Amino acid sequence: MEGDGVSNYGLRATIMLGETMVKPEGELKVSFGYQCNSNRGSFCEDSDEYEIPPEFRRNSSFSCLSGAALSANATLANTNICNGLIGAEILPSWDSPNSFRRVPSSPSMSRLDILSSSFQSSISNLSCSPSTPDSDSYLMKSTSPSRNDSFLSGMEVQVAGGAAGEDRVQAVCSEENGWLFCAIYDGFNGRDAADFLAGTLYETIIFHFNSLDWESSQESIKASNDLDIDESLPYIGDHSTISGERFSSGIYAHKDSSFDNTSKNTPCAKVKTLTDSFRHGVLDSLQQALSQAENDFLCMVDQEMVDRPDLVSVGCCVLVALLHGKDLYTLNLGDSRAVLATYGDGYLMSGSDRLKAIQLTDSHTVDDESERMRVLCEHPDDPMTVVAGKVKGKLKVTRAFGVGYLKKKKLNDALMGILQVRNLISPPYVSTQPALNVHRISKSDCFVVLGSDGLFDFFTNDEAVKLVHSYILSNPSGDPAKFLLEQLVVRAANSAGLSMEELMNIPAGRRRKYHDDVTVIVIMLGTDQRTTKASTCV
Repeated sequence: MEGDGVSNYGLRATIMLGETMVKPEGELKVSFGYQCNSNRGSFCEDSDEYEIPPEFRRNSSFSCLSGAALSANATLANTNICNGLIGAEILPSWDSPNSFRRVPSSPSMSRLDILSSSFQSSISNLSCSPSTPDSDSYLMKSTSPSRNDSFLSGMEVQVAGGAAGEDRVQAVCSEENGWLFCAIYDGFNGRDAADFLAGTLYETIIFHFNSLDWESSQESIKASNDLDIDESLPYIGDHSTISGERFSSGIYAHKDSSFDNTSKNTPCAKVKTLTDSFRHGVLDSLQQALSQAENDFLCMVDQEMVDRPDLVSVGCCVLVALLHGKDLYTLNLGDSRAVLATYGDGYLMSGSDRLKAIQLTDSHTVDDESERMRVLCEHPDDPMTVVAGKVKGKLKVTRAFGVGYLKKKKLNDALMGILQVRNLISPPYVSTQPALNVHRISKSDCFVVLGSDGLFDFFTNDEAVKLVHSYILSNPSGDPAKFLLEQLVVRAANSAGLSMEELMNIPAGRRRKYHDDVTVIVIMLGTDQRTTKASTCV
């Protein structure tokens, strides 16, 4: 099958049909892949007749990615939120579950404009306050600068992703401009929140990125790369823990202790200051975009809950990874994870033993002692804050997008009977404050595994990293994300005393008893050329 992803700059794309994983009756388990081969301007194998001009040669820190998703929950195929615009007009322009495809990065009418034209009057009449004092809803018309002149520029981007049960996965890439955006939206109590994010969050992030000082940041990033500044700068919006250290609100913390007052006037120190300022702006933009999306989603729920009261309980965990140059930014809300595979310093150990798994994200659940204590301290007058290991007896995650009934009394009142939360004394009980981090990619870093919590129900961080590492050593052109899902199905089947075929023959919905919806993205770091694939199993 031919794809439409051939660049004007000689970037040749090949669409490859993947092997079937399992073929039970009524289950589609075929995946397609997208393979892009480019290395310093020339192509390997039989493609040396193609040449990428110098201005379009790779300047990124990733070589490929692999994505896969497996459903367990039964959910509606289409959403009717926002009068059906999300499902009918916006998501079809994003969804590409079987391959990457090229789309214009600046369409004549953006997805946000579509919503704006339909919902501007109705949203503005709702009793919803903006997420920030100086920002209007993204549903209002934007007068932001052209995307081609700002952060994450590019005339075209490549997109892939789709839905599996209540999960959604999304990837947006501009290889010639050196950036990659990946997101996993792990929905619960329905897929509407995940659909809303898949249809709007990327555009909302772009909107906020347009306010960054892009021209000056390019100079600082180039200087930073030339000086090879290698460090991670955690940024947390509240009192949270990253890498074993605690930081106060809105503060960067340098892991490089040599950066002190005596070196502030050196060229390296000045570059660090400029680079840190830009990174701070990127993380601020990510947080503001998420807050904007949350505000708009709850406004939409408020508007539509008369016809669909179930929307007040719909929510989503969020994991976003943005790789730009050598900087890997992560935002997470809930229990999805980003795990970095990097080589340690044990030179006497074998390659696989030297590979360490470092979790770049926090786990926001009541099982985490710091999160549990935070929730309890925020509600000192409510003795029923955590009941049976869940927030208000309803939800295991302590931070999530949506779930308005645990955040606003009005939305909780829309529910009837046992669905309603009793004694909602001091909402909100679930936070929308994300954990944010930026990691500086080094030569020791190998790959990153992004996964919804369903993956880590069966694998530890170390196990996931070792499985991917062993697989890519023996299958350099294979699909490590799909391989992880195959291994998960094997474990789930063994745990249930079933064969893989027996497990996968169980209809979606009933199969949730044995495993969750699972979404995985594997990002290969460095410049070694490998297969780039995206697949969704539904």
